[in-house]
Amino acid sequence: MEYQKTRGATFLLNYHFVWIPRRRRPVLRGQIANRCRELIWEAAKEIDCKVISLAIEPDHVHLFINCPPTIAPYQVIHRIKGRTARFLRQEFPDPLMKLPSMWTSSYLVSTAGNVSNATIQKYIEAQSKSS
Repeated sequence: MEYQKTRGATFLLNYHFVWIPRRRRPVLRGQIANRCRELIWEAAKEIDCKVISLAIEPDHVHLFINCPPTIAPYQVIHRIKGRTARFLRQEFPDPLMKLPSMWTSSYLVSTAGNVSNATIQKYIEAQSKSS
């Protein structure tokens, strides 16, 4: 990854997010997982972020994303989780999707510089190959 520039800033902000469905239910399979993937890419694009790597497991999501300095990590995850929950619950009438909320309110976020980008990306790609 290379540093990006705007008129007033030079930056390289990469975040690794992990979050889970409510009660860690394994609902992210098949069409639901595919639609979730599409929604995450759309949400990232809307907030000017770039998805570096994404792995959707039945009971959790790994997202490695590059973001501008104008949006805080909590805003990134709030937008992505909100959009995916809203659309997935509308589009899939599965009883497991009718939990009180789609996602738990918690998440993991860590930052990554140039040195650990490859490590995180390999880890996420290995996750998606193992399922």
